[in-house]
Amino acid sequence: MQANLVSTIIPVYNRAIFLEEAVLSVLAQTYLHYEIILVDDGSTDGTSASIEDLANRYSKVKRVRIDNQGPGGAREAGRQIACGEFIQYLDSDDLLMPRKYEIQVKALRENLDCDIAYGITRLIDHAGNELQPSCKKSGEQIDYLFPELLLDRWWNTHTPLYRRSLCDKIGPWSFSRMGEDWEYDGRAGALRAKLIFCNELVSSHRKHDEGRLTGGKLTYGITKDVASLIPQLYKYAVEAGVQNTNAEMQHFSRWAFLVARQAGGFGLNNEARECFKVACKSTDKLGTSLRLVGAFSHILGWRITSNLCSLRDFFNSR
Repeated sequence: MQANLVSTIIPVYNRAIFLEEAVLSVLAQTYLHYEIILVDDGSTDGTSASIEDLANRYSKVKRVRIDNQGPGGAREAGRQIACGEFIQYLDSDDLLMPRKYEIQVKALRENLDCDIAYGITRLIDHAGNELQPSCKKSGEQIDYLFPELLLDRWWNTHTPLYRRSLCDKIGPWSFSRMGEDWEYDGRAGALRAKLIFCNELVSSHRKHDEGRLTGGKLTYGITKDVASLIPQLYKYAVEAGVQNTNAEMQHFSRWAFLVARQAGGFGLNNEARECFKVACKSTDKLGTSLRLVGAFSHILGWRITSNLCSLRDFFNSR
């Protein structure tokens, strides 16, 4: 590990269109002690050539190619060869503001009890025009990832800067194709990693139609990954000390119930069963709807139960 170095890990799969702009946003940093690791996640188009070109043009850019493993596997491949004291994850379609490293490294240097520094992320369009000055809750001061993490992944992948020591404790990235970033931060939350908020714009999240894993219609694969995430998030929240009486946990219980029904509709019986267990364990009041669904699932199975249930009626009765 090199002291003061920021390792910037950028996974890329078939997306050369925004890649150079993302790399240039790192090269424009006012804080000069960094490296850039481009992880080619088995691209099948011209992305590999673009990565090679960038590595040849800029000395700070390293490249590694792996068989396609998804964003989590690609980030992990980058993490394994990263040399920095700090870790920055950046998706290939997003951008860092020039002073991000300067601001956040300083914040971590001045707050030794904190493991993650974060700042404001804005939303931009395909051309870089600002759509929202602040994404999700990146503009709010929050000291710990939980309990807010039960409601949403309330920042973007590029919003935080992590201490390498924390990333080592978190461990390897999940190979899930959906929710792997949420699960990763869930482990950080379980460790009670303390956050330091930097009240300045640090990154831009791009909204576009060039192909994202998130934001599409519900599919078997997406449902399976989300259903696998639910028990993990609950475990991490409990380890972080979140109680069932907490309002965020009650919201999470309803979400777990919804995902159980969705998983059942796809025939994912084991996943539906586990999410239903979480819905029951995470609520402070076991409602009639949960009791009925539990009984129906034992008798009819999850697929039939899911098809019979009226989601709105069940939510209203809880």
